[in-house]
Amino acid sequence: MAANEGPYVQDAPVLCSIFPSTMIRSYKGTTPTIPQSCYVDDSAQIIGDVILGEHASIWMNAVLRGDVHSIRVGAHSNVQDGSVLHGMKEQYGVFLGEYVTVGHTVTLHGCTIEDRCLIGMGSIILNGAHIGAGSIIAAGTLIPEKTIVEPGSLWMGSPGKFRRKLEEKDQETIMRYARNYLEYKESYLREK
Repeated sequence: MAANEGPYVQDAPVLCSIFPSTMIRSYKGTTPTIPQSCYVDDSAQIIGDVILGEHASIWMNAVLRGDVHSIRVGAHSNVQDGSVLHGMKEQYGVFLGEYVTVGHTVTLHGCTIEDRCLIGMGSIILNGAHIGAGSIIAAGTLIPEKTIVEPGSLWMGSPGKFRRKLEEKDQETIMRYARNYLEYKESYLREK
């Protein structure tokens, strides 16, 4: 695996042509990779070095700017309305694992989010931060640069602080959000 691909890359054919919108475009010769099982809203912008995993969904007015570093969105993950994903030139890409829910108007800048995380609405996660699997970042939380969130944790506040370890019911909540967006994705794909 190349250093800039991150831990969640999946081999998938380049299927950008199935999305005729000019909001999905190449940059410096690199075209986004979007499997047919994905839903990408016509208002979303996906640019350059971006790879979506199977069944991922990108919602209204989300921006995934793979112009200065790579962006990877794992299978079954969703990036909701108005969220922005962008890297730090020559330093940090954005890597999302599988079954990640990124709430409305989240900013992810040069960070890694492991599998089965819920990133609450309006959160900001900065360069070099690493969110462990099965964690919840509460709505409106700011995760400073290079923060390490241990797996199975709840963080909240500005700046974000550890609040507690998650319980089984919390893990069920994370997966409920992911499943909801998989259902929405299928519904929207039927409408196309």
